[in-house]
Amino acid sequence: MHYVVLGAGPSGVVAAETLRKTDPAGTITLVAGEPEPPYSRMAIPYVLTGKVGEDGTYLRKTPGHYAALGIEVRHGLASRLDPDHKRIDFQDGSHLGYDRLLIATGARPVRPPIPGLELKNVHHCWTLEDARNIIRLAEPGAHVVLMGAGFIGCIVLEALAARGVQLTVVEMGDRMVPRMMNSTAGTMIRTWCEKKGIRVLTSTKIKSLQSVAAEKSRGIFGFLRRREATTEGDTIDVELDSGERIGAHLVVVSAGVTPNVDFLKDSGVKVERGILVDRYMRSSVNDVYAAGDVAQGYDFSTRAHDVHAIQPTASEHGRIAAMNMAGRNVQYNGSLQMNVLDTVGLISSSFGLWAGVDGGDSVEVVDHANHKYLSLQFQDDVLVGGTAIGLTQHIGVLRGLIQAETRLGPWKERLKKDPHRIMEAYVAHSQVR
Repeated sequence: MHYVVLGAGPSGVVAAETLRKTDPAGTITLVAGEPEPPYSRMAIPYVLTGKVGEDGTYLRKTPGHYAALGIEVRHGLASRLDPDHKRIDFQDGSHLGYDRLLIATGARPVRPPIPGLELKNVHHCWTLEDARNIIRLAEPGAHVVLMGAGFIGCIVLEALAARGVQLTVVEMGDRMVPRMMNSTAGTMIRTWCEKKGIRVLTSTKIKSLQSVAAEKSRGIFGFLRRREATTEGDTIDVELDSGERIGAHLVVVSAGVTPNVDFLKDSGVKVERGILVDRYMRSSVNDVYAAGDVAQGYDFSTRAHDVHAIQPTASEHGRIAAMNMAGRNVQYNGSLQMNVLDTVGLISSSFGLWAGVDGGDSVEVVDHANHKYLSLQFQDDVLVGGTAIGLTQHIGVLRGLIQAETRLGPWKERLKKDPHRIMEAYVAHSQVR
């Protein structure tokens, strides 16, 4: 049996290792889409801050790890899937056959249709190569514009701030992390960032980017980079839809991601927001599975299917898919939407149906002065979602009660009077079990 795992992020690596454990005799090929050892994108911000070197992002650090497991690692980008002949075509003209295939190709950054996005000092923060480019330009004191304050954008924000740049964040939504936080919470994170010296512009779009010769920068924006060796010649004129213009040495784009599914055109694999998979991680095509950020899998909270682009979900997808590829019959219980974010020292988290449900009940407490916030969302007497800022002790408790679908009984009304008693509620029901 020849298993091919297309994609060498967390989902693909866990899948390849699980396949080896489940089928010691099978042939396993792990295909990486970048000319790097398999690594975690979530570790890239730590490279930017200098906390780890590039090798600190590698998913497995022992030399010869994959070879020791009998896993062949090759590099290439898929251009076409031919399921009738069980063959993958690659952009370099090579081909690879398979008996069972796992698509774990992840996602790629969205490039908004903004003039000037192709300029040399404009970068995403998605790959190790992106990190190298950003490190070269984001020296202390450099003027940096970050486009996007979503979950990924805020992770990048943290790393850029740690580099000592003069940072302006431009977010088209009316608040920061709009897919993770409601208006009260998102605004609280913005206020925190502004107190840390970061300029945050919400409900604002970048209209265009234009290169400005270095010698003209002082006259337009009042600054010149101090070390000519790192200027690369030009700065960037960032035009906002408000009419304001901002000068920048670097623009980092974090405008969302889209799944890597272009090579599946005419393959018969059903794609909606991602590759639609069943509870066994199977796609609509025989012997083709999908996992991770490219997969639209079962959602624990909604009982529907959605893309949850977080590493714990990706890893679990890969594990479940691999066991089923190897002949096991293991059903996926569903992923819980969860995000935990550190934004220049302020910890925020959201879990499950954090925005609430129709006909549901909720309670929130707000402490603007101390940047603390707690929101609980109920359906009947079951906690289905929660949001916390500045309250790290609630993170594990919120997740536990939601995933256990605990019936709170009289504790629901107690929590509505004082949501901070969430730990007491958790302990009370843990003791009952």
